[in-house]
Formats: sequence, C-alpha cells, structure tokens
Amino acid sequence: MIRTNLLLYGALAGAVALAACGRSEKGINEVGPAPDLPEIRETLLPPMRIARPVGWGDETPRAPEGFVVTALATDLRIPRQMLVLPNGDILVAEGRGGGAPALRPKDVIAGVIKKQGNTKVEGGDRVTLLRDADNDGRAEVRSVFIDGLNAPYGLAYVDGRIYVAEQDALVSFPYVEGQTRISASAEEVTRLPSALNHHWTKALTASADGSTLYVGIGSNSNAGERGMAVEEERAVVWAVDRATGARRTIARGIRNPTALAIEPSSAALWAVVNERDEIGPQLVPDYLTSVRDGAFYGWPYSYWGQNVDPRVRPQKPELVATAVKPDYALGAHVAALGLSFARDGGFGGAFAEGAFIGQHGSWNRQDLAGYKVAWVPFSGGRPAGPPVDFLTGFLTDKGEARGRPVGVWFDPQRRMLLVADDLSNTVWRVAPAGAAPGR
Repeated sequence: MIRTNLLLYGALAGAVALAACGRSEKGINEVGPAPDLPEIRETLLPPMRIARPVGWGDETPRAPEGFVVTALATDLRIPRQMLVLPNGDILVAEGRGGGAPALRPKDVIAGVIKKQGNTKVEGGDRVTLLRDADNDGRAEVRSVFIDGLNAPYGLAYVDGRIYVAEQDALVSFPYVEGQTRISASAEEVTRLPSALNHHWTKALTASADGSTLYVGIGSNSNAGERGMAVEEERAVVWAVDRATGARRTIARGIRNPTALAIEPSSAALWAVVNERDEIGPQLVPDYLTSVRDGAFYGWPYSYWGQNVDPRVRPQKPELVATAVKPDYALGAHVAALGLSFARDGGFGGAFAEGAFIGQHGSWNRQDLAGYKVAWVPFSGGRPAGPPVDFLTGFLTDKGEARGRPVGVWFDPQRRMLLVADDLSNTVWRVAPAGAAPGR
C-alpha cells in the first residue's frame, strides 16, 4: 500500500511538472462551425487540473441582467437530467454509475484528480419529483417519485408513461397526472449496453411525434485503448420503437452523446457530445450537432471529420473517409452534459431561438473551461452565431468550483430554465425578474 501511494504521489508530482505543457495557446478559436484545430500535443501524463469545490455560501449563479436565479431544491443526491411534466411537476434523475477498471497508470491518476472535483454525496439511484405550484422558485412539494433504479440518467414522457434510461436498460412506468410517487414495477423497453460502462450515462429524448425514443450510448474508452471488441454498440445513438422496443443504430462514432433534444422548428434530433482527451488542451472540441441518420462521426479513428488520431491501431482509412464534421464546436474539454432548446419564443430578445447547454467543466487542461451554461443562438433550425455565457459564477475568481452544471431544461409555459448542479446537489431556476406566477 505504501509503495502504491508513493508511486501515485510521484505520478501526481509529474503531472504538476507537466502543467506548463498543458497551457492553451492564445488566438485559437475553439467554438463555432469551423474551429481551429491545433497540432496534437501528447505527453506521458496529460495536463490535468480540476477546480477545488468550495460551495456556494450565500452566492447563486449569475444570469444576464433582468433574470432572477433561485435554488428550487437543495440537498439532492447527484442530480443529472430533468424533465418537466405537462402539469408542471419537475422530475430529477439522481445517481452515479460506471465501474470500468483503470487500464493504465495515468487512468488511476486522472481518476484521483477528477474525483477531487465531485460531490462526496452518494448517488440517489432514484427520480425525485419537485412541485412549485405557485411558480415562486421554491419547490413546496418534494417526493421520491421512483426509487430502486440503476444509475438513472435520461428521462422522457410520452402518452401517460414515464421513460427512464438507466445505465443498463430503458424502462417505463405508467403515470397518472398529479401523482407524486410511482409504485408500479418497471417495464423493460430494451436492454442497453452496460459491460464495463466506462461512459455509463444513457441520454434519452422522444421524437416530436412520440413514436421513437432516442438513446445516446457513450464509448467504453477514451480512444479505443481497451480494444474495439468492447466497443460493440458503443459511441452510438439508437432509435427505439416505443411500441415494440425494436431498435436500430442511426449514428456511429459519436464518442459520448451526453444529452439529446429535438430542435423545435425542424423536429430534428440534436446532441451534445464529449470528445476525446489526452492530445492537448485545445483538442478535441466537444460539440453540438444534428444527429444525421446513417452518419459516422469519426470516433475513435478521427476527430472533427477526417483528422486522424494516430494513437488508434489499426487505422481504418476507408472508414475515416466517410466521417462527417459535427455542426458546432463548443470548446475543448468543456464537458457538455446538458441540452435544451428554447421554445415558443424562449425568453424573447437575444434568447428567443437557440439552445441552452450545460457545461460540467474540464479536467484535461490547465486553464479551466466550461463550468457554465452557454447559449447558442439558432435561426431556421441551425446555429447562427457565437455562443454566449448565460449562467456563470460556478467558478470563483481563484478557480475554485461552487458548482458544476449538468442537465438543463427550458420550460416555455413558465418561462424558466432549470439547471441541475451535481456538485452542490441543487436544481437552480432562472426566470425573468417579475415573472407572473403560473407563467
């Protein structure tokens, strides 16, 4: 044990010594439809830094002028994704999954560093219901809606049923409007790939007509280092027939699609995707993209289209030749985990049409990135301008973390944005100042 600890501390010291190698270059554009792609900068240990948690105290996240931020609920157990039901009740998936063993010494080191930026609370393995009937920003009803789940993440509602994407299965429950707890047993829609579960989160959304459930399934490695046999039906998006459970793979090579949503003007499926690590602080950009049926997005053989990742062996040039570019870069290592489109005019003005994106925050770069909710404006169903910071303050001026955003949900009926913060275990509500109750 002593020898193991000495080796670990020595490796950590080496990571610190390599910090200068992990600093970003000025003048590189990391966002938008045509990001700059600097040269690969691979080191023995990747540059690593995590923001030390300090809590919010009396502070709250900062929204643009004219908005008010309140803590809708606190003391949750690792809130991830959310769903607003037709009657306004809010569901929050809580939990932590995974369990793939470390493969390399640097995986152990990265795990130690990343753990320093996580909550110490145990995952809830449940879905919690929050009710704010008077729309004052404070939930007056809170109940365990579904418990005994296996690391729930994605949520959807269609025609009187609640759908939950656990880390190993897509399941459903009957729902009667207004009920605050479901006691019925889960009905399995389909099994989901769960061996190893290097990336355990299973994103979920329903098609505009409700007939199809889309599931995002992340890769089982960073860049194929575990071998491609364990990547069968990983780094994919499935389309699942809601009535029969039959599924087909509609996109491949999409490393870790952490959130899915339907763009309202086109009814097209979009995703935010976490790209690979360990080839530089500004490679590879995480991204926002439409999910094109039949498309291959490059992982693990290439990134941002047909830029080859030389670490992957054997190479597959014939497959790389088919790789498509994503639509919109969000910045390298921002760890985008939340996606929700504004609907019915959104907040109006600059926030009328576009996407809110929860960025959990980086570990694989020295200058911290993410740790905020960004806004990407859209026009005609497509990104139409540079991203804008919408909710900030998750980092202090000293680079410490008050919170880390995960899922986001825009509710057009009540004109509010909900943000799950899995470090402070809070759901934040952002709404225009003076918004009328029930609106």
